[in-house]
Amino acid sequence: MTGMKFEYDESGSTFFYFLTSFLGLLLLPCTFYFWPADKIEEQEKDRCEVFQRKHARLKKPEKWKGLRKTTQRLLIVGGWVLMACLVYKLQQFDYEYANFDPYDILGVGVGSSIAEIKKAYRKQSLIYHPDKPTGDERKFMRLNKAYLALTDDDARRNFERYGHPDGPGAMHFGIALPSWIVEKENSLWVLGLYGLVFMIALPTVVAIWWYRSSKFSNDQVLLDTTQLYYFFFHKTPHMVFKRALMVLAASLEFEKGHNPEIVERPSDNIELPQLIKQLPNLGEKNKERPLCFAYSMKARSLLHAHLSRLRLPESTLDQDRLYIVKCCPILIQEMVSCVSQLIMLAHAGRISRLPSLDTIEACMKLSPHIVQALWDTKNPLLQLPNVTEDSLRHFVSKRRPVKTIEHLLSLSSTERHHILRSLTEEEFTDVLVVCRKMPKVEMEINYEVVDDDDSGEFTAGAIVTVTVNLRRRTMGEVYERNLQETEHKLDGEEKEEESLAVTAAKKSGWRKPQPKKGGKSKSKSQPQKKKHHQQSASKKDEEHQEERKDKRSHQQPERVEMVEEKGDQDTDEDDSPSHSDESVAEEADTESHKEDKQANNVDDDAEWERFQKGLTKREKALEGKSKMSHTVHSPYFPEDKQEYWWTYVCDRKKHMLITAPYQITNLVDHEEVQLKFTAPQKPGIYTYQVCLRSDSYLGLDLSDDIKLDVKEAREIPTEHPQWQECSSDEEEDDDNDMIKDDGEDSEYTTDEEVTDDSDEE
Repeated sequence: MTGMKFEYDESGSTFFYFLTSFLGLLLLPCTFYFWPADKIEEQEKDRCEVFQRKHARLKKPEKWKGLRKTTQRLLIVGGWVLMACLVYKLQQFDYEYANFDPYDILGVGVGSSIAEIKKAYRKQSLIYHPDKPTGDERKFMRLNKAYLALTDDDARRNFERYGHPDGPGAMHFGIALPSWIVEKENSLWVLGLYGLVFMIALPTVVAIWWYRSSKFSNDQVLLDTTQLYYFFFHKTPHMVFKRALMVLAASLEFEKGHNPEIVERPSDNIELPQLIKQLPNLGEKNKERPLCFAYSMKARSLLHAHLSRLRLPESTLDQDRLYIVKCCPILIQEMVSCVSQLIMLAHAGRISRLPSLDTIEACMKLSPHIVQALWDTKNPLLQLPNVTEDSLRHFVSKRRPVKTIEHLLSLSSTERHHILRSLTEEEFTDVLVVCRKMPKVEMEINYEVVDDDDSGEFTAGAIVTVTVNLRRRTMGEVYERNLQETEHKLDGEEKEEESLAVTAAKKSGWRKPQPKKGGKSKSKSQPQKKKHHQQSASKKDEEHQEERKDKRSHQQPERVEMVEEKGDQDTDEDDSPSHSDESVAEEADTESHKEDKQANNVDDDAEWERFQKGLTKREKALEGKSKMSHTVHSPYFPEDKQEYWWTYVCDRKKHMLITAPYQITNLVDHEEVQLKFTAPQKPGIYTYQVCLRSDSYLGLDLSDDIKLDVKEAREIPTEHPQWQECSSDEEEDDDNDMIKDDGEDSEYTTDEEVTDDSDEE
């Protein structure tokens, strides 16, 4: 029996195979994930000065980002070049010595005679002999070795039987490591390398990673900052907007000792006092720690300047403002989660102070105001480009004041031009482009008790599930169609009135009276026409709705009317009233039986749909939430921001939060969210409000009321006829077993017990 022999790779072929495969497995995913892709530049239609400055800042690459990209590209290209060299090296290895076949080398068939072998050897030796012009020393050595292997009878027999001229040998296994690693001269260097990598470098990398990651939460917020939020929200449960802004500015992400990216400049000692003098209601006299610290005062003054849209020195304070504003959305989300957790702890009786609903809504308000750089007292129309405080006076008119972006889009084109008459044509188109891209969200609410026989009945202590269906469209899609339809209707009605007036004038012989030259008559006639058109349109809408209601009311009792008509015909035709009544009753029974079957089928289909929806929701939960939705129009925000939303249930009368706010980060077209809470313990009618808040835009929040008629909880059944039947059956089975036990001897009874029983009988 042949043995096995393990050898290190002397020639290097096995090691190069291992190195090539390992390098390929490493380069493919690294090239896919880490190759820096160039961003596709989109044509920006917004030509306002602030947006152009932001676009130029984002387009300008930073030094360290450019260096990182070039380093990544050089490393990846170098890896592929090294892999190509390894593949070329593998092709140069001589594998013919490893797979020695003398018949193939001499060019003769298996079983050839010695004369044929000698003839082939002479023929090829004349070609590959080193003394000949066409000679090749390597090939001649192989040729000579093959000739010797076949001319010897024992060697030829061994080759034909065992595949080798020397006969059966040990099986060789090549280890994919070069032999110099285990040589005695290199042992100290190899041990030193192993110790450096596995005993020093690897533990150091793990320790640094753990030290850095242990300071942050899952959302990459410092744990010390989270503790700071808990302290202030527990200290002041009723917090207003400016107080929440002070707490946000005290975050330890803005302190150099906790964040090395913070830059402290000598120029801050000159520029910051000048900035503080320009900002009213900054609260610089507050002595609370850490609100009175230098880093907190700097961050608070920069946030106030950002909300006031003040110009700052671009090379110093403006760079600090951009970094602070960029960190704010993540910190605000952490503030919202901290307040919601404190509210839940207060409901559970773990803490004494209950944060109010105004506190968590003040935290939510921070996000859109910081993204749009507006105070909470400013008009939401200032989000639009080229709209300033001076141009807002055109939006306020006695006849039709415009307060929201939706109201602006619902106007006709002439009214829009009249309101935005202070803007140029390019600025007017910029305003319309931004307005049309604004989101218009429709919210549908369904609330029930899941996993219950009667899901529409709410009992005390039951778990209520509120399903919020959100559908997002742009305002351009919603209001432009409505405007086109209304303008088309108004034009058609005006043409009809004009044609009727012309025909009446022709018949009567009267001419149409000419209006006066003054502008007052025109201004009076136009609103009267619009009022008349609006009244006619509203009347048509009411008539259309009444027709729909009549159709539905006629369609629902159609079957019952058919049965009644048949019954009436039978009573008129037949003289005997009993026969007609029986036939009508039978038909009614059959119809009711069919309706019951249809209702049962509908219930089964509804349950199956619920089950399928539950499976799809679980699959989505396993996939995880996406962070991509729509890009926000935010010229004052330092980066491109995605559009997120919060949804929650609250009680406005008691100023209480019912469910924790759920952040929606993937509302592209449609999204479904479930909010769960426990119904009140006391019966009665309760009114709650389902709210939807944007973290990026102002004036787009939605809310809708839901009413719960809470009834007393059902008593837990202690007796049931089915349970009594089961208990009686069990008792009968026990009696039968006892009778069987009395009549039969157990397998464990002894002879003495049997004799005692016979004596007693």
